[in-house]
Amino acid sequence: QVQLVESGGGLVQPGGSLRLSCAVSGTIFAIDDQGWYRQTPGKQRELVAVINTAGESHYADFVKGRFTISRDSAKNSIHLQMNGLNAEDTDVYSCNLRDVWGTVSWGQGTQVTVSS
Repeated sequence: QVQLVESGGGLVQPGGSLRLSCAVSGTIFAIDDQGWYRQTPGKQRELVAVINTAGESHYADFVKGRFTISRDSAKNSIHLQMNGLNAEDTDVYSCNLRDVWGTVSWGQGTQVTVSS
């Protein structure tokens, strides 16, 4: 069983920055990729960024140039550095982990609120 715990969310002013972290524990056999998603209640969850074990990353168009995903291979943890935040980035951000067999584990999410 894999457990994921997000941290680093909070309230930030427009133009500010936050760094989210996703700690991973439990039995992990082989990771395919890990990512960050966000969701507003009542809307579909959307991909923010994903990174694989080779360090290759992919970003949603709406965060390119502002957000950076990184991975600590020793801890299997991932981070999301978010700069230039705006009100449209307000959401619950969740991390996930997909193993090579396609099994996906999710964290509970952390709230990010961008407001003056």
